[in-house]
Amino acid sequence: MDLLDWHRGTLSSRRVLALIKNLPRDSAVQRELHGESAEWSITDHLLAAAVDHLAVANWMFMCVNGGEDGDQPDPPEPVPRPGGPDRDDDGADGTDTDENGRSARAEESTDVSPHALARFFG
Repeated sequence: MDLLDWHRGTLSSRRVLALIKNLPRDSAVQRELHGESAEWSITDHLLAAAVDHLAVANWMFMCVNGGEDGDQPDPPEPVPRPGGPDRDDDGADGTDTDENGRSARAEESTDVSPHALARFFG
């Protein structure tokens, strides 16, 4: 399929929208629009939740059954989820966005941002 057909008028905008919406989760467009979360399936999310719950259960068991004079263990850190805040050394969020959710790098580029593309098609 040639996207120039849309420009030539032989491919409708509705068909282009349907093609873009039904791209596979691992496509470049999905990764650009949704970031790392496009690579995580529901199974990956459920597995991360199971690991987190198991870690909390083990931590609670250690807290309850530990000696009274001993130090309590630190609570477990959750498994990092896609789309979560990327923390750098000082704990600040690693991305700079404007009020429309666009990154500062997107404004420097002459390309159309993924946010603008998604707003146009849907």
